Amino acid sequence: MSAADLSKYTLGWVGIGRMGYPMAERLAKAGVDLAVWNRTRSKAEPLAKHGVKILDNLVDLAKRDIVFSMVSTSADVKHVLFGKYGILSGDATPKTFVECSSISVEASAEIRKGVEARGAKYIASPVSGNGKCVKAGKLALVTSGPKDAYDEVRVYQEIIAGLGVTYVGEGELARTMKICHNVYLGVVTQSLAELTILAQKAGVPRHVFLKFINNSVMGSIFSRYKTPGWVNRDYTATFTPELLRKDMDLGLSLAREFEVPMPVANVTRDVIQQSMGHGNRGDTDFSILLEYMAKCSGVDNLEAEGVSVSDGLEAA
Repeated sequence: MSAADLSKYTLGWVGIGRMGYPMAERLAKAGVDLAVWNRTRSKAEPLAKHGVKILDNLVDLAKRDIVFSMVSTSADVKHVLFGKYGILSGDATPKTFVECSSISVEASAEIRKGVEARGAKYIASPVSGNGKCVKAGKLALVTSGPKDAYDEVRVYQEIIAGLGVTYVGEGELARTMKICHNVYLGVVTQSLAELTILAQKAGVPRHVFLKFINNSVMGSIFSRYKTPGWVNRDYTATFTPELLRKDMDLGLSLAREFEVPMPVANVTRDVIQQSMGHGNRGDTDFSILLEYMAKCSGVDNLEAEGVSVSDGLEAA
């Protein structure tokens, strides 16, 4: 990748949270001309050491060629784009928007319509992974939208996504892919939590069971990077129970639309809700489902095992 490839366009970024910060940081470290805006400016300021311009006003992002966004909800996306002081509140319009948040198909289509009405192109590009995956170069992106726009932004997406970018076609197909992905995330987490507690009650320490799973054909990047937390009861948030519940609901709504029965996903969604009802919510990680499975199994005091295990992620 030549410097000329990266300098062809100026980039903007909105949303410097758990995911947005390391994603923007990868672009900055690659030498991209990048300007960022975040609701809490102080969270973005550390990026200045990489040459990033920190903006005070959202509307100033409209002067950039390509603008990425990584926020929490569709309401947030609409606010930063179309709000009173949003990116599109002035006369200028970026060439292309690359929207990376996890939002519904319907909301994305509505946002696309509004962006295109201003003469800009819109790329839906949700991600697979968490902040640690970004830093380790083990993030994956799925993308849909105009092919010519994708060809222009791909060089920047590939910097962010160490595991690659999958282009799936026009429209909101990337949103469908992401929703299906996160329903699978919920189902896998719930199943692995059940089996981890089953193995423990039968006499197998959690770190031993998870080591075997990680070394088997069933192991994955996901199971490996969740292992330290489950072994030592560290539920530092990467993705909250509320956000997982939201995505399970999006998936089940999509299933109803296409008449696809999803009995496993339905049960998983209910267990997530039950876990939240027992206090497992707020600024904690969704993998705290393990604690709820322990309580349901008569293990009232799940203890940290105090074993040092790798998460399989090394910063890249």
